[in-house]
Amino acid sequence: SKVEEEIGTLRQVLAAKERHCGELKRKLGLTPLDGLKQNLSKSWHDVQVSNAYVKTSEKLGEWNDKVTQSDFYKKTQETLSQAGQKTSAALSNVGSVISRKLGDMSSYSIRHSISMPAMRNSATFKSFEDRVGTIKSRVVGSRENSTDGLHSPSGAGEKPPQDNAPF
Repeated sequence: SKVEEEIGTLRQVLAAKERHCGELKRKLGLTPLDGLKQNLSKSWHDVQVSNAYVKTSEKLGEWNDKVTQSDFYKKTQETLSQAGQKTSAALSNVGSVISRKLGDMSSYSIRHSISMPAMRNSATFKSFEDRVGTIKSRVVGSRENSTDGLHSPSGAGEKPPQDNAPF
């Protein structure tokens, strides 16, 4: 019973010291997150100096040296390096061609390029023009057919003037 009494006393002393430690940490501005960071750092340090970690690191270092010194690794590295250089050159050429084409296109005004017959007769332009026309007719049509009492700015009951521009 005397041992159990001493254990109880030690628990009370330990609890008092933990409270005092918590108060000091609070006064110093230390947060529980700081304590967690410190515990993780200490644990990671302990792992790094452990025999298992040191032996594993040494073994992996040896394997790395053997692999990087092998002919297969050197040939693969050389091949991948050449492929990367060729890919980089090809992408650079593509970028140059695109930049040149965009530069050529920017020398014409938008109005000029729209009025060019070759462009206006292309399938892409006609498809684009059809879609814009469809969207325009839906918007204008919904205004004309609306029953919410809103009127067009051109006057009550009048149709808006027809616009024959491509846009």
